[in-house]
Amino acid sequence: MGFDKEYNKRRPEVTHVALLMGGWSKERDVSISSGRACTKALEDAGYRVTQVDVTPDISKVLSEMRPDVAFNALHGKWGEDGNVQGILETLKIPYTHSGVLASALAMDKQRSKAVFRDADIPVAQSKVVPIEEAAAAHKMALPYVIKPVAEGSSVGVHVLTHGTNTPPENLLEQRDLYGDMVMLERFVPGLELTCAVLGEVALGVTEIMPVSGF
Repeated sequence: MGFDKEYNKRRPEVTHVALLMGGWSKERDVSISSGRACTKALEDAGYRVTQVDVTPDISKVLSEMRPDVAFNALHGKWGEDGNVQGILETLKIPYTHSGVLASALAMDKQRSKAVFRDADIPVAQSKVVPIEEAAAAHKMALPYVIKPVAEGSSVGVHVLTHGTNTPPENLLEQRDLYGDMVMLERFVPGLELTCAVLGEVALGVTEIMPVSGF
């Protein structure tokens, strides 16, 4: 649903923003950090902000609160995969970021790759295999990456370089993270860049530089 023109015309001080953060995904801590930063930015801009640490009764909470708009600072499953977006659509509360379908597709790496291929966007070679097979032996020539089919923020990502004799020993112990299937993807070296887009406007390109590892 997003912001419409009428909401954009409102003075910040009369707009009540429900800042959705926390939740119960593997990225809860990242979401809380994002939520605090977004809260400060919105309050500095003059908006009235209520932080909401999202729990399974979020529909009831928002129905009673009736904010003018929801700012979605949730990360990971449930917050970025179309679920909370569907709730906000049902409650007719405008919200930030992508809608239900785009969110669901973006969280599912296998399906999003299919969309990219149809749009002639190059993607790294990959395949989805049962976690037992991925844990037993290399199912792709080195170097390659093991990652969850549906997670974000590099959660559960393993880069297997030349000389790695076996897959990670603890892969099967993390079934609650990966599920029954994992994605194996050809490792592509290079810069990692991210760019936020608001409407038709690119807001700037940022290079992601990890402290260690990949």
